[in-house]
Amino acid sequence: MLKETRPKFELLIAGLGGMGVLVAGRLLASAGARTYKHVCWVPSYATERRGGLSECTVVLSHDEIASPILSKAQAVMLLDGSQLPAFESRVRPGGLMIVESAALRESPSRTDFRLLPVSGLDIAMAMGTAVVNNLILLGVYTELVKPLPAAEIETELESTFADRRPVLERNREAFRKGVELGKEIDRQ
Repeated sequence: MLKETRPKFELLIAGLGGMGVLVAGRLLASAGARTYKHVCWVPSYATERRGGLSECTVVLSHDEIASPILSKAQAVMLLDGSQLPAFESRVRPGGLMIVESAALRESPSRTDFRLLPVSGLDIAMAMGTAVVNNLILLGVYTELVKPLPAAEIETELESTFADRRPVLERNREAFRKGVELGKEIDRQ
């Protein structure tokens, strides 16, 4: 008898310190903990407080997670497009790489994954602050990959930022704009 395989979602988020890499990953992992039996969030960052390389891995699974350390993930989300050469080897063949297009200068050397440049920073700046770019890209990922309903992320936003109402509203709006952008991309 074949063992039934259930969905497992792997996301590597990377950028530079101060871009909200760890916040986006923690939100996804915490929201996923209400749906999945096994959740893993592994942050990694350089010693610099801001500006150093920062990444995190999130794995959502109904089955046990063999290892929290992934050399390759189903999806990679880059908040800094200049990091494409360093991270294109980290996306699995057939996977998805969502990249902030603002600093994207190179094309990938591989053609076995879907590269999706997203101008989240433009949307964030139109909202008045670059700091919500992470939530815009997280919204795009959530809509395209569907690891869990967007409402679960919104519930986590509410829980995390409830004591800072203006920040909550701004973050919720940014996430929703990302979800809408994901819907537009999906229709193309």
